[in-house]
Amino acid sequence: MSASRSLKSLAAALAITIAVPLAVQAAEGRLVLYTSQPNADAQATVDAFTAAHPDVEVEWVRDGTTQMMARLATEFEAGNPQPDVLLIADMVTMEGLKQEGRLMAHADADTSAYNDGLMDPEGYYFSTKLITTGIVYNTAAPFAPESWLDLLGEQAVGQVRIPSPLTSGAALIHLETLTTNLDMGWDYYETLAENDTIAAGGNGGTFNAVAGGEQLFGMVVDFLAIREKANGAPVEFVFPTEGVSAVTEPVAILSTAQNPDAAKAFVDFLLSPEGQQLAADQGYVPAHPAIELPAGFPAREAITVMPFDPAQALANSEENRIRFADMFGQ
Repeated sequence: MSASRSLKSLAAALAITIAVPLAVQAAEGRLVLYTSQPNADAQATVDAFTAAHPDVEVEWVRDGTTQMMARLATEFEAGNPQPDVLLIADMVTMEGLKQEGRLMAHADADTSAYNDGLMDPEGYYFSTKLITTGIVYNTAAPFAPESWLDLLGEQAVGQVRIPSPLTSGAALIHLETLTTNLDMGWDYYETLAENDTIAAGGNGGTFNAVAGGEQLFGMVVDFLAIREKANGAPVEFVFPTEGVSAVTEPVAILSTAQNPDAAKAFVDFLLSPEGQQLAADQGYVPAHPAIELPAGFPAREAITVMPFDPAQALANSEENRIRFADMFGQ
């Protein structure tokens, strides 16, 4: 081989090396993931990631976001946080971790395709999907609601159930979203309380009560009602005309990550078209605007997501819980 050809080959090899992001090249070793995804979704996510990055061995722990954060707080207190990366329910929790200095920025993450408001502007956390809260109603209900205000009508008195924001993080975000976007503000929840609305537990309990006919209307996350309708449950799901709230299952890297390169590769995978297609295949609305929604959902342009400020929600969270508890006697 001539010297000229050798130099050309070397230059080509270097060009290929430079073209591959450094985090992808270094994606190897042990990666610890803490997640609030359902077990089957978490396993599918890990399997898809390791198929793309076979040199990474992922160890994952799954629990609800509240329980996961309690576990992590104990680890912080002991000075021994275990996870490299978090994939949990909501941006409010991530905003709290960011303000505490617990997260590592990933400034090179490609978020150019995503809509404004879905990502932390400084690159500390990234939304991976949209899990919206709308209205579920039993097919035996006397009317089909179209607006949040419809749940305040005479025919809905004593027939509405909602998840409690004292239990559910999604319900707390929903509370913040409705009270800051609806013209009625807190009067909306005041009227629900006066109308004998039941506020208890999480989304699963609310859905089961409506599907079973104990109450005829409820507020629940979209995928639960849409999935169970497809399985034969006597329910319909509505994206109200005013818009919906959303939790976005953000992903973030801890500032104490032992394997930040693999953690960055994990974030990049979830934000890639392949990772976003996985979210759609699992039955969720992908955050990426170019990925089609799952069966049973309307067109993306038919879903209006109300504005939401995670920093403001974090600041208001304790006051919102207290005010809600006073209204509903909890």
